[in-house]
Order: sequence, then C-alpha cells, then structure tokens
Amino acid sequence: MENQNKKLTFHVHGMHCNACVLLTESELKDLPNITYVKSSLKSHTVEVVGGFGDKTEIEIAQELTIPLRPHGYTISIEKQTHNAKWKEFNIALPIALGFIILFIVLQKMGIVNMVSSGNVTYGTAFVIGIIASLSTCMAVVGGLLLSMSATFAKEGDKVRPQIMFHIGRIVSFFILGGVIGAIGSAFTLSTTATFILSLVIGIVMLILGINLLGIFPWAKKLQPSMPKFIARHAHGVSKLSHTLTPLLVGIATFFLPCGFTQSMQLYTLTTGSFAKGGLTMLAFALGTLPVLALISFSSFSIKNSSKSGIFFKSAGLIVIIFALFNLINSLVVVGVIPPIFNF
Repeated sequence: MENQNKKLTFHVHGMHCNACVLLTESELKDLPNITYVKSSLKSHTVEVVGGFGDKTEIEIAQELTIPLRPHGYTISIEKQTHNAKWKEFNIALPIALGFIILFIVLQKMGIVNMVSSGNVTYGTAFVIGIIASLSTCMAVVGGLLLSMSATFAKEGDKVRPQIMFHIGRIVSFFILGGVIGAIGSAFTLSTTATFILSLVIGIVMLILGINLLGIFPWAKKLQPSMPKFIARHAHGVSKLSHTLTPLLVGIATFFLPCGFTQSMQLYTLTTGSFAKGGLTMLAFALGTLPVLALISFSSFSIKNSSKSGIFFKSAGLIVIIFALFNLINSLVVVGVIPPIFNF
C-alpha cells in the first residue's frame, strides 16, 4: 500500500507566466516517482500523481522543490500571499523615467530611433530583447539551457554546446523572422489591417508590462501564449542526447511561450518583408544574448536577486511606456488623433 499512487495538489511560489507552467510541468514529470503533472497559472498550483510511500505532504513538497529551486520556484502546502511591494516604485519609477529620457535624448541626437510612425524599430526590438531576457518570461529558456548544459557537462563538454545553442538561436530568429515577414508580404495588408495589428501588438506589450509590475495578479490570465502542445515539444528537444541537440534547442526557443517573442513575431508579419522581419527578430535575439550567455556560463539569475522586484517594476514601466508610445503613434498614423510627441 505504501507504493500506491496518490493525487496531491500543492501551491507553487514564483510562477509568473505560461513559461512557468511549462517549466514546472517539464521538471516534475521527469521525477521517477511521478506519473502525472498539471500546473495552473490561474491558481498557482500544481497537481501531481505519484508514489510517495508514507511521506508527509510537507516532505513531498520539499522533495518536489529540489528540481525547481534552481529556476526560482518552491512547492508548498500553503497558499502564497500576494505582496505588491509598492515601496519598490520609489526606486523603480526614477530608473524607468531616466531610461526613457536617455533614449529620447539619444533619439534627438540621431543616435537611436526608438519610436517611428507607430513602427517597432530595430532599437526598440533590441531593448525589448534585453528586458525579455531578464524577465520571468525567459525562465523557460534558462531552464532549457540548464537542462541541456547538465546533459553535456556529464560528458565533459561544456563550451561547444553553449556556442552552438546561441548560434542556432540567433540564426533561426533571423531566418524564421524573415519567413514570417515574407508571409506577411503575401497578404497585402490594408491600412486598417495594419492598424489593428499595431493595436494588438501595443495591447500585448501593455499586458506584458503590467505583469512585470507584479501588482495585478489577474493580468496574468490575459497574457497570450504559444499553443501548449507546440511549446511542450519545443521544450522536449532539450532532452535529446545528440551532437546537434544544442543547435536544435536554440532553434526551438523561437516557439516557446514568451509573450515578448510573440509580440515581435506578430510585428514582423506587418513588415511584409523577409529582410525587415528577419532583422527585427535578429535585433530582438541579440538583445537577449548577453544575459543568456551569462546564464550559460554562470549561475546568474535576476529572478533570485533581492533586488528583483525593483528590476521587474522598472522593466515593466519601460515596457508600458514603449507600448503607449506605439499605441499613440498608431492612432496618429491613421489620423484618429493629432501628433502628440515630436520624436
């Protein structure tokens, strides 16, 4: 009777997006005594079925936390209480405003072009890439890296897989982004269709920014995601043991449930050009490169830092401002409102 399967539900602390759902399920289902796993972003819970012997629920929760702790999650029998930590805005708001002012000044000097007629410029895509690489939406990519690294480290191969991963990621984002752009060219989008897509992109970015603030738990339900079966297969590539696995994992990250990636993919459709679509996704991928490289060769994790709340609120405010800029400029382009910003 001790080995009889039990069905238990635990609370997951640290979940922020659909990538967290995928990652927690992937890590827990690999445990030898687990036969079924189902995570829920809505309730921040995970349902597991497995043989736990005569262990108490507290002991089981501690056991399940072991593979998840490196990713910033903990399993508990107690529900997590939401704490908005409003005081962090005292530091986050000046940081975000300073960042935006800096880029407006650089734009005035002609060094960068962050906002242009409602379009997402390469500079914008690069900065969004930086924010995405540090946000919780990139947790699943970090999880892929850790999983893949562990597999090849056992064979004494630590550097080559990492290099192959980043090459695969950067090249595939350019090529697949170009393909999406080319597909857009096959459908000559009317001004109205382009405007609607621009609004959707702005709204998606707005939701992502609000989620990063960490003050409205309900907003997580609004965040779009890649169909789960596609994301699960993409994540499963990291479990393969083959010389080309790192390259395939890099390519697979294009299909993972990161809202930032999906908003950029949606924009490339409006470019109607292989070159513009490819360069937009390339700029985004290059923005993610520095942090992902740190994750590859170190234990770097902004999520586990004591200052993570300040960073996420700063990043959220910056993303919200970018989203509002693009929403307003989209309305200006179609003549709904007169120009507001002279950038």
